[in-house]
Amino acid sequence: MRPVTIGVLSYQGTVIEHIKALSQLEGVTPMEVKTLPALQEVDGLILPGGESTTIAKLLNIFGLMEPLRQRILDGMPVWGTCAGEILLAGEILGEQPHLGVMDFAVRRNAYGRQIDSFTQYAPIQGISETPVELVFIRAPWIESVGEKAQVICRVNGHAVAARQDNMLATSFHPEFTRDLTVHRWFAQQVEQHKYQ
Repeated sequence: MRPVTIGVLSYQGTVIEHIKALSQLEGVTPMEVKTLPALQEVDGLILPGGESTTIAKLLNIFGLMEPLRQRILDGMPVWGTCAGEILLAGEILGEQPHLGVMDFAVRRNAYGRQIDSFTQYAPIQGISETPVELVFIRAPWIESVGEKAQVICRVNGHAVAARQDNMLATSFHPEFTRDLTVHRWFAQQVEQHKYQ
């Protein structure tokens, strides 16, 4: 794989877990992103799991919300896990959207509290034909999808992953497993975008 730099938005949440996963991939340089210069340096970006309201507040405080939205709209590959999915959603039930770049509505904490966390196995269309380990922690699910986004994984009847152009959103946390399937797929998308 040709060299790429993949950022992880590093205000709060599962930053270290994503950095560790990315550092296991050949050709990938992981980088923490907190500032505009760092955002401008990366070829792709992961929005980690954590607390979506807190991350959104910090994006606004550090002046990164609009520049990040623009980079995504300009085609930079982005992947949101759990809270990151909520940040990307065009609609959050009962709340104002944050980045609002993906054509779906999301329900926060749909799977309940921390105590209701669980692991499931399912294939992810276009990413893995074989079932991969999916970890859900206070996770959202995708309530409805517009014309632009495509559901690529369902668990127990609920949509838990979607793709749209250069964007990927997952309700689950691949960074809490040893399975690098989704990270590897995302790195390939970043490579294709950088060298196209």
